Order: sequence, then structure tokens, then C-alpha cells
Amino acid sequence: MDDLTCVKELEADTPPLTAEARAAARTRLMTAIGRESRGGVALVLPRRTVFRVAVAATVAAAATGTVVVASTDGGNPRSPRMTTLSAAQVLHKAADRTRSSGAGLPVPRNDQYFYTKTYITRTPLKGGRTRTWTDESWMSVDGSRPSRRQEYGKIHNDPPLGEHEVQWPPNEYAKLQKWPTDPDELLKWLGRGRIEVVEPSGPKGGSAAGSASDPDMMVFTEACLLMQGPRVMPPGLQAAAFEALAKLPRITVDEDEVDALGRHGVGVSYPHLTFTFVFDRETYDYLGIRLKGSNDKLVDGELRQTDRYFEMRSRQEVGVVDRIGRRP
Repeated sequence: MDDLTCVKELEADTPPLTAEARAAARTRLMTAIGRESRGGVALVLPRRTVFRVAVAATVAAAATGTVVVASTDGGNPRSPRMTTLSAAQVLHKAADRTRSSGAGLPVPRNDQYFYTKTYITRTPLKGGRTRTWTDESWMSVDGSRPSRRQEYGKIHNDPPLGEHEVQWPPNEYAKLQKWPTDPDELLKWLGRGRIEVVEPSGPKGGSAAGSASDPDMMVFTEACLLMQGPRVMPPGLQAAAFEALAKLPRITVDEDEVDALGRHGVGVSYPHLTFTFVFDRETYDYLGIRLKGSNDKLVDGELRQTDRYFEMRSRQEVGVVDRIGRRP
């Protein structure tokens, strides 16, 4: 395949560049080459290498809502090429990964518990010490038994769900089994009947105004809340949730996110919401949720948001056990 054919394929789904964008891409390329040639030592690159760098810079300058990843050319692992992925493509890859990795998950009994271990890091926006927690939780599969959960290191012993108590999205496995695994049908379930969006911006959360006029925002938020529940989901549900989100036209890619364990990933977010789904850059495993939050304090008689921070919540271990205190 010649270079011109490669250019056409790479730019097939990319909007035409403006003169300013082309100039900016060319400047970045020449600057990088210039750095390598300082000190009187010229950098000599093969023609195909220069071509690939130029195309990568051009695509990066033109595309929005995409992430650049490395793939192989012609099945040869020594010949990488750069490919841009949209947020929808990232979610579809995450759905495929979920189906392959979740095939062996157990079907829990009602008398068992969902076990989760979650790593949390919280870093102040204005700089300062990063705080870390390792939380473990044992949640009753059907809600009929007491549960134990940790939030930021504090243990909470929760009583069984009352007869008239309703959780949304539900945590009970039997209720989640009734949810559709067709992405189009799941879109109708996510966000239904909601007037406002509740963001997971801290232990008590917060509300986002204007969500009634943006149903897609509600869908994204409900999917976030669903993923914060038990990760041992009925077969196909988590994959369907990712594919449902892929249908939202305004989702965007955040190119480099780092989870609480230091793993580099790619994020998918929605405008004006403060949280992001994070996936492994190579395997597309779901790593966790990143959010921007704050603490509410009473200042001069008014409740104000202070101490803003970034937080990353990464699930490291999930499973099903027979009693509280036992681990998989």
C-alpha cells in the first residue's frame, strides 16, 4: 500500500483541515525534529517514519472526541501505525472485552454477598497531599440481609432493605436480571422517570441542573450509578450499558487518565458532568470512575462548595462469598 492510499484511509472519517490546523500540525512536527537535531547532530528518519509522524500530527490537530492508539500493520508487531478511536469505538471495544472477560462470573444465590475491593485516590485541585483509601464491602445479593460497606475507610453496617425501600439503579441481582441486554432497550431503562441528575461527587453527591432538558445526560449518569453497584452483573448487562452509552452523540474521549493503581487509561465523559469512565488503553478493561468533587461547608450562613478535588475510584477485586468478612 502506497503513502497516498494510507493518507486517504486515515482521513476518511476526519473533517477537512483548515489552513491554521495544517500549519499548527506542521509546526509541531518540525519542532520535534528540531529538538532531536540540536548540538549539530542531524536526525535522519526513514521516509515512512516521517510520513507516519506527519499523519499522526495532522489527525491529532483535526480530530475532536478521538484518542490515538497504536495498532499493528499487516499483522507485523514490529510495524506499528497510529489509529484514532472515537468515544463510541472505545465503548464498543470495552463491551467486547466485558463479554470475553465476564464469561466465567458466578451466578450468585440470594443468601450470598457481593464482595468488592476498591482503591480510591483524592488529590486537591490546588495541589497538596493525595489521600488514599482501600475500601472493602460485603453487600447482600437480594438485600434481605445486613450488609457491611466501607466509605473512605469508615465502616457502615447497613440493615436489610425495608419492604417499601427502592434503590435506583437496583443492587439486587434478581432485579438486574430483568433489565434488557439489548442496547436500544437499555437506553429506555436508563434515566427513565428522572427529573434531576445526581452526580457521585462525594459521599452525599450533588445535583446537576437542567438535566430534564437533556435526557442523554440522565442516561450517562444512571449508567455511572449502575457501574458503582455490584460488579457481578447478569451476563450481557455491563456490555449492553457500554453499547448504550456509545449511542449518545455528545460523548467525548479524554486521552490519558490514570487510575488509583497508576494504570494509564482512556476516559469517556459527557459534557458538563464531573465524572468519567476509565478503560485500559490496551485491553479496554473497565478500570473505574474518575470524578471532580468538593466538600460542602457552611460559610456565613450559606452552604458553599470548598476544597475541590479530583478523585479516582478503581475496582481491583470483585466476587461472590458466603458471609461477611470472607474474601474470594
